[in-house]
Amino acid sequence: MQALTFDGQLALNHNYPDPMLQPHQALIEMQLAGICNTDLELVRGYMGFSGVLGHEFVGKVVQGSSEWLGKRVVGEINVADGTCDLCLAGIPSQCRNRTTVGIDRHQGAFAQFMALQTQNLQIVPDAVSNDSAVFVEPLAAACNILELVHISPRDRIIVIGAGKLGMLCAQVLKLTGADVSVVVRRAKQTQLLNRWGIEGKKRDQFPNQHATIVVDCTGTAEGFAESLSLVQPRGTIVLKSTYEGIPSANLTRAVIDEIKIVGSRCGSFEAALRLLQAKLVDVESMIESRYPFAEALRAFDHAFEPGVMKVLLDF
Repeated sequence: MQALTFDGQLALNHNYPDPMLQPHQALIEMQLAGICNTDLELVRGYMGFSGVLGHEFVGKVVQGSSEWLGKRVVGEINVADGTCDLCLAGIPSQCRNRTTVGIDRHQGAFAQFMALQTQNLQIVPDAVSNDSAVFVEPLAAACNILELVHISPRDRIIVIGAGKLGMLCAQVLKLTGADVSVVVRRAKQTQLLNRWGIEGKKRDQFPNQHATIVVDCTGTAEGFAESLSLVQPRGTIVLKSTYEGIPSANLTRAVIDEIKIVGSRCGSFEAALRLLQAKLVDVESMIESRYPFAEALRAFDHAFEPGVMKVLLDF
């Protein structure tokens, strides 16, 4: 099969071995996949990755148990063992022995076929298009903020990092009734936010120590320091970034001003699918371009350009 692999350099491999189906797995034929910032970071050297990239996808089950055959599915990326203390506590996303699709010791979605545990699969409702379904994984990650932090309609929330994930976080947070605004750097970001009724402003238009909650989606080490400058005393910083470098920030201020710092990762696919089915978030406006899978290398070149939103690989 064809697969996009990374082993020090990106390559479109035309003879990659087909997946070997294990018990309790389904074989998924890919239909659409999205390139996200984590994929770009892996190519830059994050986690010393080697293998098939990709974890945002929608596909069709072509082999496995009869209850899944022919179903259009998306898949949660954390493959848990189901037996460790964290799994038994109901936190499989933090399984001590997990592998992670396209990120850590598990083949990714940038291939014609992928095998994945059926416990990780969610059926896509007919009302949700492939173009929307491919956003389920990052949208679920945005929803996870609400699992970890109490949001009040009185809160002033600033999202920094107006990229793909930041735009999804802003839309999800707006549903709470809170005062949500986003630090923007480009006109395209402002135009999208205006469409959704969310205010976008340049950094110098935000006063320091003003936000009750800051959500950092920058993906840069500088983002954490910027969050500290924006959050008010006894406020909360939510970290959605996986950093390329090691953040350097004034942690003394975090102590003196009693700032809560919350890491937030993956979230509920069921919740994300409900939001898409109810059309409560707009994801398709974030699609920048799509490429046939045969042009995956060109697609990555495009995705690396500054300010680019979602680039899709069409199988």
